[in-house]
Amino acid sequence: MKKISLPLAFLLGLSAPAFAGDATAPVKEIMDATMKNWSGTDADWIDIFDDSRLTRLYSKDFVTKYQAAVQNPAADEDGISPFDYDVIVNGQDACPLQDLAYAPKPAANGTTEVVVTFKKATCMDDGSDKQAVTTVRFEVIDEAGKPVIDDVITAGDPGQPDNSLKNTMVQIAKGE
Repeated sequence: MKKISLPLAFLLGLSAPAFAGDATAPVKEIMDATMKNWSGTDADWIDIFDDSRLTRLYSKDFVTKYQAAVQNPAADEDGISPFDYDVIVNGQDACPLQDLAYAPKPAANGTTEVVVTFKKATCMDDGSDKQAVTTVRFEVIDEAGKPVIDDVITAGDPGQPDNSLKNTMVQIAKGE
């Protein structure tokens, strides 16, 4: 296979991709684990922040904030996670996820936003809107030539701003 140098590619009117890899790849791995976690089977819970995923799928800045949050004495009692909820479904309860869809946005300022939608309450009998669609936005950046998740954004409570997982980790590290 013949390689074309970037200056030659520019002269030929070709543009270089924003990422060396697929920006949805780390998001899909996290969502696959989340789908398995809420599948309704007795499968072991998959930690989306275990060491192998943390260093491979997340940005260095995200990892630093996560590691600081884990050190906080208020971290979850299981000693595994600083969170007492699933940060992807944005809650402690969910049903098997349905109607999962990915929508990567065009890269802007070095970040590709991958919007993931799904239904998480289809089995609930507590008055939840069973057809409500949950939206999670993953901010993916290129680090060392590969796409990594730099932040996870979920919807805030009604009338409140959206939640940045990185901001939440900073607050946990401060003991807030």
